[in-house]
Amino acid sequence: MAATLRFFAVSRLGQSLIRPSNRLRATLSPKYLSLSKNSGIQWRQQFRTLSAQATEEKSSSTSGTAEKLEFQAETRMLLDIVAKSLYSEKEVFIRELISNASDALEKLRHSLLADGKDPETLEIRISTDKQNRILTISDTGIGMTRDELVSNLGTIARSGSKAFLEQMKEKGTDASSIIGQFGVGFYSSFMVADSVEVFTRSATTGTPGYKWASDGSGTYEITEAENVEPGTKIVISLKPDSREFSDEDKVKEIIKKYSNFVGSPIILNGERANTIEPLWLKDPKEVSDNLHNEFYRFISNSLDLPRFWLHYKTDAPISIRALLYFPDSKPGLFEMSQSTDVGVALYTRKVLIKSKADNILPKWLRFVKGVVDSEDIPLNLSRELLQNSALIRKLRTVLTNRVLRFLHDRSQKEKESFNEFYKHYGLFLKEGIVTSTEQIEKEEISKLLRFESSSGQPGELVGIPEYCSRLKEGQKDIYYLAAPSRELAESSPYLEALRKKDVEVLFCYEPYDELVLMQLRQFDMKNIVSVEKEMRQSKEPEESQFEAGSLSQTEVDDLIPWIKTTLKGKVQSVKVTNRLESHPCVVTVEEMAAARHFIRTQAHSIPQDSHYSILQPQLEINPKHPIIKKLSTLSKDNTKLAELVTNQLFSNAMVGAGLVEDPRTLLSSMNDLLTLALEKH
Repeated sequence: MAATLRFFAVSRLGQSLIRPSNRLRATLSPKYLSLSKNSGIQWRQQFRTLSAQATEEKSSSTSGTAEKLEFQAETRMLLDIVAKSLYSEKEVFIRELISNASDALEKLRHSLLADGKDPETLEIRISTDKQNRILTISDTGIGMTRDELVSNLGTIARSGSKAFLEQMKEKGTDASSIIGQFGVGFYSSFMVADSVEVFTRSATTGTPGYKWASDGSGTYEITEAENVEPGTKIVISLKPDSREFSDEDKVKEIIKKYSNFVGSPIILNGERANTIEPLWLKDPKEVSDNLHNEFYRFISNSLDLPRFWLHYKTDAPISIRALLYFPDSKPGLFEMSQSTDVGVALYTRKVLIKSKADNILPKWLRFVKGVVDSEDIPLNLSRELLQNSALIRKLRTVLTNRVLRFLHDRSQKEKESFNEFYKHYGLFLKEGIVTSTEQIEKEEISKLLRFESSSGQPGELVGIPEYCSRLKEGQKDIYYLAAPSRELAESSPYLEALRKKDVEVLFCYEPYDELVLMQLRQFDMKNIVSVEKEMRQSKEPEESQFEAGSLSQTEVDDLIPWIKTTLKGKVQSVKVTNRLESHPCVVTVEEMAAARHFIRTQAHSIPQDSHYSILQPQLEINPKHPIIKKLSTLSKDNTKLAELVTNQLFSNAMVGAGLVEDPRTLLSSMNDLLTLALEKH
C-alpha cells in the first residue's frame, strides 16, 4: 500500500511539475520530497528514476517459510572463482544479466510461437537507486519454476539456455538468437553484490512465484512469493566499492558498450537505452546511406563519414555477419602506430565479446572499423577470450580475403574515389605485403598498389595488374625504378636503356616502396626487378660496345685498369656499357634496394671505408660520353686532374644511386677538382 501511495505521489509530481502540496508532502519520503527542490533536466532524470523504482516496489512479497539450501560443493568453489577471478572487468556482470534476460524473452517468444500465439510485450527493464546502492534488472520472459531455480541457480555451469537450445533442435526449431552457453553469467553479479534476490514466476499458467536469495557465501534460500509477475526480476544490493553500478549514466554507458544491439528493448529508468539497430543483421538493400553514416559514427566514436562499406554475410566455411567501414578521412598519428589495435568489434549473437578484436583481422587492416558477428566463434568461460586457434585463423583468412576482393572491386568501379583512399591508406597496404608470410596474400594485396609509370602522365596511377596487361612481347619481368620524384626518375641513367626499348617502368617515390616490391618478389609468375639490377645482370653484345665516336678497344683496355687502380678500395669492378646515352657512368650493386636501406639505417654506425666492401659497387662507364673520352686522355697527360675527375665521377654516380648518406661529404673533393681545373685560366 505504501509503495502504491509513493508511486501515485511521484506520478503527481511528474504531472504537475510544481512543489507538492502539504497533503502530498505528507505522503512522500525525504528522497522523493527532495525532487521538488530541483528543476530542468536534473529533475526529470530523478523523476524517471524514482518512477521506475516505485514501479518495481509495487510487487513481490514473500509468503510461507523460507527453504534454506546449500550450493553443491563444486558450485561453491566455482562461485568463488566466478566472483573473483573469471572476469577481467566488473562491469561485464551487467552484460551477463542482460544476456540472460534476453534469453528468457527469446525462450518465451519461441514457446508462444510454437503454440500459435503472438508474443506479448517483451522487454528488459533496469532501474537504479544510487542512494541505496541497488540495481534491479527484470524481464517479461519465460520465468522459472522452483525446480528450475534449484537447477539453474543452485548449480554453476548448468546452462538453462543450452538445455533449451537442445530441446529446440530436437523439434527442428531455429533458436540461434539464444545467447547463453555456459550457465555462469548470473553468478558474475557476486563480483559486485553484497546480496542478490531473484523474484521469478514461470510463464506457465497457474504456477506460483518464488524468491531466491543469497549472499554468495555458500547457501541460498527459496521462498514462495506473492504478486510476482511472470518473468524474472533480479535485485542486487551493491557493495560500497561498487556503488558506481547504481548510477544511471554508468549503467547507460555499459549498455551502450556491451548490449546496445540486444534484440529486445532495454528500458533504463523509464527510457529506452538501446536505440541503435544491429545493421549487420539487416538486408543490405534495406540500409540507407544515412543509417550507415549514423552507425559508423556510433561504432567509431567519431564525427567522420565512411568512404566505403562492406556488408557481408556467409555461412560457409564459417558463419559470419559483418559490416566493415573504410574511413574517408586521413589516418591520425595514433592509427599509424603499429601498436594500435584493429578497430573491429567482435560480437556473438549481438552481444559484444571484444571491442577491439585483433585476432580476426591482420594488424595492417587496423584502419578498418566495424562489427563481426559469428555464432561459430569458440569462447572461453568468461566470454572474453577466443579459443580454437584453427577456427579463428579460418575466420581471419575469410575476412581478409573478402576485404581484399572488396577493395579491388572498388578500385575498378570507383577509380577516383579509390585513388583518394589509397593516397591516405596505401601505407597500410604496403605494410601488409611486408608483414604477410603468405605469397598468395602478398599478391592479392599488391593488386591494390598504385604507382606512376614511365608511360603515363604525371599524377596518373597504374596498378600492377594493369601494367602486366600491356607488357611488351617477350617481356617476362616487371620493372621499377626508385627515385625521390618523377623528375629525377625520368632523368635517371638507369632508365635510359629501357626507355630506348619502349619498356614501361613503375616509379617508386617513397623510400619504403622498393622494400615492399623486394618483399613481393613476384606477381602472376613474373619477377619484379629494379632497373638497376636489370642493368647489372644483363649481358651486352661485345660488338655493340664500341660504336662510332666512342673510345677504341685499346683505349678502353688501358682506361679500365687505370680507373680500377685509382678507385681501389671503392669499386669491386669496372666495365663498359652501351646502355647509357646522356650519362658518363653509373654505379650498380647486387641488391640496390637493400643497399639503400643499409645506407639510410645502418651506415652511420660503420666506418666509411667499410661501406664499399659491404656494397661491392660496380662502375659502368659510357665510352661514347665526352667526359669519359677526355678522361682517357687525362689519365696519360695529367694524372692528378684525372684522379680528381675519376673520384668525382664515382661520387656523382653514388649520389645518383642513392648510396651516399650525406652528399655534403663530397664538397671537399669537388672543390679540389675545381681548383685544379681552373689553375690554367
